[in-house]
Amino acid sequence: MSSLPPNVHVSQHPCLLAKVSQLRSHNTPARDVKALIHDISLIVGCEALAKGLQSVPGPTVRQLPFFSSSLLRGPDSCLPSPTTGPNTSRLRLPNKPSPPRHHLPRPNPPLWSRHGRRYNPLALDVSLPHPLPTANNFTAIQTLLPNPVPVHHLGLYREPTTLHPVEYYNNLPNHLSGSGSGGSSASTLAVILDPVIATGGTCAAAIQTLREWGTQRIIVLSVLGAASGVKAAAAEWPEGVEIWLAGVDEELTDRGMLKPGLGDVGDRLFLTIGK
Repeated sequence: MSSLPPNVHVSQHPCLLAKVSQLRSHNTPARDVKALIHDISLIVGCEALAKGLQSVPGPTVRQLPFFSSSLLRGPDSCLPSPTTGPNTSRLRLPNKPSPPRHHLPRPNPPLWSRHGRRYNPLALDVSLPHPLPTANNFTAIQTLLPNPVPVHHLGLYREPTTLHPVEYYNNLPNHLSGSGSGGSSASTLAVILDPVIATGGTCAAAIQTLREWGTQRIIVLSVLGAASGVKAAAAEWPEGVEIWLAGVDEELTDRGMLKPGLGDVGDRLFLTIGK
């Protein structure tokens, strides 16, 4: 494998490598393709978020109410009433230790903090000609996050002749020039979900759009990428972008497809091969 930029990380998790191998097989049915993409996204996302984020210190300790032994005996208790006298004994409930204090989460805690700064994470769906494969990535990442986060969609497709990215949808808040937002609505951290990075054009365009929007850091999560395309995407904003992948292929075909690659992920998921 050719040398990759320092802001590109390729997982070496053995379970992940086995799943990528299964995903590459053309004999893998659509149902298994969907499950494999979800599992791969989960492992890559776990590694990326573990490296790029830190948790906020725990909440304030709050004591739960507890019951003492005196409260356990009510007026209708079936235990005999204690009596007095030289030949009688007094029945008493055993003393029970107080339960330990519990640490309860405070309402709406901030998700993460790194070097004293808080982040408002964002999951961004980079839509390619088949946008639905990204839904599996999105579901996996949402599984990892402790709280719901804003989800915005950026629709991009690759023009078949030039292979250049074309934007057809963008619902980032106040992203239009002259809106007067000044980047105030932009999330500090953005997570780009792109199933496959081929030429890198759509990923680089998404990075540029987010940077102009006001995002300060970007994490790109992808199942597979071509070495040349990954380098192009990583070079778009080296100091602000970290790219995490399950695997990298060295070659691209003349149609801009990875070789050996995975085939068309959308076609494999929805059985539209040969359309």
